[in-house]
Amino acid sequence: MSQTKKLSIAFYWHMHQPVYQLTPQGDYLMPWVRLHAVKDYLDMVLMVDKFKSLKLNFNLVPVLLDAFIDYGEKNLHDIHSRLTVTPVEELTDDDKQFIINNFFDSNFHSMILPNAEYKNLYQKYQLSSGNDINIFSNQEYSDLMALFNLVWFDSIHKNTYPDIKKLIKKGKNYTLQDRIKIIEIQRDIIRKIIPAYKKAVQKGKIEITTSPYYHPILPILLDIKSIKTSPQSDLPSNLKMELDAKVQTKLAFDRIEELFGIRPKGIWPSEHCINSKVIEMLKELGIKWTISDEGILSYSLKFEFARDFKGYLEDPYHLLKTYDCRGTNIIFRDSLIPNLIGFEYPNHDPEGAANDLYDRIKVIQSKLLSSPDDNHLLTIAMDGENCWESYLADGAIFLSTIYGLIENDPTLETVLISDYIEKDNKKPLNKIGSGSWVNRNFKLWIDEPIKNLAWTYLKQVRDDLCAYVKKNPLNPNIENARRELFICEGSDWFWWYGEPNDSGRDNIFDYIFREHLKNIYKYLELDVPAYLDISLLSAIAKPSRYPKGEFTPILDGKTNDDENWLNAGCIKIPDGPVLKENKFYDKVCFGYDKDNLYFRFYINEYMKDTSPTLKQANQMYIYMRNRDKKQPLSPIRLIQKAENILPISKEKFHNEMQVSIYEGEINLLRLVKAIPNNLWAIDSPKNITAVYDKVVDVSIPFDDIGIDKGNTLEFVFVNASFGIKDFFVPNEMLLTITRM
Repeated sequence: MSQTKKLSIAFYWHMHQPVYQLTPQGDYLMPWVRLHAVKDYLDMVLMVDKFKSLKLNFNLVPVLLDAFIDYGEKNLHDIHSRLTVTPVEELTDDDKQFIINNFFDSNFHSMILPNAEYKNLYQKYQLSSGNDINIFSNQEYSDLMALFNLVWFDSIHKNTYPDIKKLIKKGKNYTLQDRIKIIEIQRDIIRKIIPAYKKAVQKGKIEITTSPYYHPILPILLDIKSIKTSPQSDLPSNLKMELDAKVQTKLAFDRIEELFGIRPKGIWPSEHCINSKVIEMLKELGIKWTISDEGILSYSLKFEFARDFKGYLEDPYHLLKTYDCRGTNIIFRDSLIPNLIGFEYPNHDPEGAANDLYDRIKVIQSKLLSSPDDNHLLTIAMDGENCWESYLADGAIFLSTIYGLIENDPTLETVLISDYIEKDNKKPLNKIGSGSWVNRNFKLWIDEPIKNLAWTYLKQVRDDLCAYVKKNPLNPNIENARRELFICEGSDWFWWYGEPNDSGRDNIFDYIFREHLKNIYKYLELDVPAYLDISLLSAIAKPSRYPKGEFTPILDGKTNDDENWLNAGCIKIPDGPVLKENKFYDKVCFGYDKDNLYFRFYINEYMKDTSPTLKQANQMYIYMRNRDKKQPLSPIRLIQKAENILPISKEKFHNEMQVSIYEGEINLLRLVKAIPNNLWAIDSPKNITAVYDKVVDVSIPFDDIGIDKGNTLEFVFVNASFGIKDFFVPNEMLLTITRM
């Protein structure tokens, strides 16, 4: 019987937030550094002390560490925390409007639903007419601010801080002193983060790496000309930002050495974006190793990693090796496991999910018997902060279980990446593929109209800065201006600009980006260009196509036998890193004739191929209202799934059309109409039609939804299952059709 070969595992957690300030001394416009600090950053590293041999790897981006210092040592605020410590009697109407719109930004199922008073306030808010600030009393505003901050505390802090346990138990009737105490404890937790990581490094329990200071996409800065773009792309031909990439990388390593007393050996390139120019730069800077994604290794080796229907790699060998690419060592992460941890496992019992991951690790290990090598490294590298709020106990049960299973298995070990690379025999890698962890390209940050416009703005401002520096090299504010430029080179602005990602706060990201560009001119005492006052979000229209005219299609649920649909209006829903697995349909077309409204939903082929998904009830909703005739209107009654509540979700409608698909068939077709007092009642029209074969075809008579000739119908689509909203289509506007 063959002996099991030992498998090394590198858990590698990436911690990052962008700059949420407008100036170095100003308030943060978003609270995510502070809230994730009390929920994720500290307990993730303290967990190593629970296990004798556990070793973990953390990637800490310097801009995040600077924010810890701002909150913990400089006592800076974000808008949310400043309001939290403000007496309720002093809140302005604008303050109350901000609180209503922003203090429900918490995971509904794990944060709002389990808390009775927070849930009551949320329901009251959802049923309110518009954004009426008078729906809450002063005491309720106080409670809302306290509860919003309390639900973000990781459970570990309840034992460390008895006051937090008491405040959580209190439930309601919070005072100003209570709210001040909450923020003080949050600051105390933040002050402990950097020392905790430093102590773990000194004990040899963790390794720290970093990314370029403000998290830019290195291949774009280094060589935009080599990146494949669409023929009609309006990108600048050359950014001339090669030096910026090198300086941002060196500054990051200097900062980590300053804070932790040790210079990192490895680097996590932002978003695992890599190409040959990045490898050359890392070698020049003396950086020992880096990481990228399975897809880039596949591209580099011209070897496709085949997986079976359960996601198991048929041959994991190449993925478990370290490589030497022109003097720089590279490891590659498994791409399936982060998706399981981030999006699938939160839906299951945490111990069961941990055991599933352990079983997957053991299956990988079982396929090494024929390997010619003794050493193999499975790299589990992913975001370390955003998924845990969807887990029971903030991920603590899941992580403790998987760490324990590995620790108690003598054939498995967790390792520090640098230690492992030093002892391993590296395989030569003569050529490195160019791309990121998303689809092996850079499409999430470039080559889309709004993203391209942002790069054009950035290049123009940089050119102005360089021209000024050439003439005025001794201006003491040049370094401040250059810092603003580096901030604007960060990946996050381009991630949220344009399609397909939507933060629910894209307008704020747009505002921060443009303000930092303006700051460059202000530091140099130059006139700010007028174009920087124009939101990029409004500069380019959202891509959608309206019907070319009236048409009457055949309703058969097929896709290839009706040319009439070629005249329809259509919206394609792009694939994001998460959306591909979640969306039930990936395109919707719409049109009309003199009597009827028509819709066609194109079912996501990815979901068709994953048959277990279609055994769930997948629901499509259409919310409609007459723009020209007064009707009773009621709010969307779907549960908000995401943290960020879109403005469109607060709109009210007269009709709700629901089509439910179960096990490949339409099992529910229902029209609901609004009645007074924000309520809904089931309607009973007889002439609505829905057919499903390869697509879902729907026909709704205009008369059944109260649209007379000359009236304009406003409508929006919602993808949802079990009454839980996933996303709106489109997410920032209502579509319109006028009955002729």
